[in-house]
Amino acid sequence: MSNSTASWPAPLRDVQAMLETTRRQWGGRRDLWVFGYASLIWRPEFDFAEQRWAQVHGYHRSLKMWSRINRGTPECPGLVFALLQGGSCKGVAYRIDKGHADQALERLWQREMPTGVYDPRWLPCRTERGTVQALAFTLSRRSPNYTGELSAEQLHHIFKSASGRYGSTLDYARQTWHCLTNAGIHDAHLHRMLRHAPPSGPTGRADP
Repeated sequence: MSNSTASWPAPLRDVQAMLETTRRQWGGRRDLWVFGYASLIWRPEFDFAEQRWAQVHGYHRSLKMWSRINRGTPECPGLVFALLQGGSCKGVAYRIDKGHADQALERLWQREMPTGVYDPRWLPCRTERGTVQALAFTLSRRSPNYTGELSAEQLHHIFKSASGRYGSTLDYARQTWHCLTNAGIHDAHLHRMLRHAPPSGPTGRADP
């Protein structure tokens, strides 16, 4: 089965220019905050001085972005999470010492922005110790990388077949689900999507 709605290639964006814009916005005079809402929670891959559970209003976590490198290929696109407008999202705000922030930004861009898919934004994150402005990776519904609503058949195919340089879409989605659940965060949207995953385990049941 092919994902006919996963148009390719998407319009190219100047990834380095987007990084330099983000650097200028940050300014280098203070510590850098980054908001993690999916794999950045369980695999941040940068040194941080502090982490806080946080909530963003106006955006929600959604597994509705095509991935043709990290969790899929151009021939068999996978899915990754993005922040879409509307609702709210619980995640983790990381504080990175300003002396290490440049290096952290470089690593973030290599991981999250190899094709410039996301729209980096500075979002207010409410934490138990006050609100911080954190860098977050959002997606416009006008982007060709936004999946829109996917059918049960499409989801089953993606969870069964899509895999990229960091592993499969299914492993990514399940790891995020378990991480959120262990933190007491229930993501109803993700739970519904994972019901379309192929059966696994000795009982043949889907997880979760």
